[in-house]
Amino acid sequence: MSIRRSSGLVGALALALVLAGCGSSSSEGGSDASKKGEKAETRVFAADNGKITIPADPQRVVATGYAVPALIEADAPLVGISSWQRGEPMMSKEDLATYKKLTKVAGEQAAETNYEAVAEAKPDLIVIGVPAPALGDIDVKRLESIAPVVALGPTVPSAWRELAHKQADAAGALKRFDAVQDAYEAKADKLAKKYEDVLPPHKLGHVGAYGEVAKGTFQREFGGSWGTNVAEDVGAKYYGKVKKSGPGSRSVSEYPSIEELPDSLGEADVITYSVKPDGSVPESVKYVMDSKLWKNLPAVKAKMTFPIRYTEAATYGQAMQTLDAIDTSFAPLLDQ
Repeated sequence: MSIRRSSGLVGALALALVLAGCGSSSSEGGSDASKKGEKAETRVFAADNGKITIPADPQRVVATGYAVPALIEADAPLVGISSWQRGEPMMSKEDLATYKKLTKVAGEQAAETNYEAVAEAKPDLIVIGVPAPALGDIDVKRLESIAPVVALGPTVPSAWRELAHKQADAAGALKRFDAVQDAYEAKADKLAKKYEDVLPPHKLGHVGAYGEVAKGTFQREFGGSWGTNVAEDVGAKYYGKVKKSGPGSRSVSEYPSIEELPDSLGEADVITYSVKPDGSVPESVKYVMDSKLWKNLPAVKAKMTFPIRYTEAATYGQAMQTLDAIDTSFAPLLDQ
């Protein structure tokens, strides 16, 4: 099973986004200019904040939010980034070293942008990787007075593939990005073949890490969510859908009360659940697993529950670690 073939819709969307997002200031188009051995000084790029004229070959890039791990991994010419502590456990040693060395021009939240620090970095492009609602916390006009601003934020969790591609494209860093993507897809294809006889027949459910113990809720994730999308690349099939869909991740996950656990996951013959990068169980997931209702689920009684680490992967490099974790967790299926 080829990930490129099995993810045809995703690939088509990514291609459409690239074609829509990449233009040229030349009237002949970017590809013609390239054929002539000339590189346009600017091009028009379609972003969340409109069609933005950006450098064709950026030399000094500032990145924030989800653009931080994507552009570090793509080896973009970064001169400043926001803090991204949530992603540190998933970074390679090399990427983590780069992350720590880079000047921090913003905090963890969009509202924590240091405009003076951004200006001091002298960027020729600013890539903002925050969700669209969070743009309201940023003075985009002020940033635009420093350099062209491309806002490319997350939507549904599984869209990190297209998002990271667009961020790398804007920063002129597709060569490294494409190499890592190819490595991920080759690895996913290999694992899909490894588990093709034992994984697809199962009906899976997933318990995510964002339930709220104080409210007595748990997170049920469906296909295309954080805890499920990489497993789907190796053949896992998560059943069901959100009862009341909302924006972003709310379209692929929901937060039922613990009393609804049998109704939510009773049909699953395999249950996966999110754990921290070190393998420990988050409090929100432990709350579910300590419940008598959990212990009575068919999949739990059959000992068909599997932890998945690195479920918050948002780059191909990070998702390679998710694939390794999935392989380790699903290995017992091969012995059945």
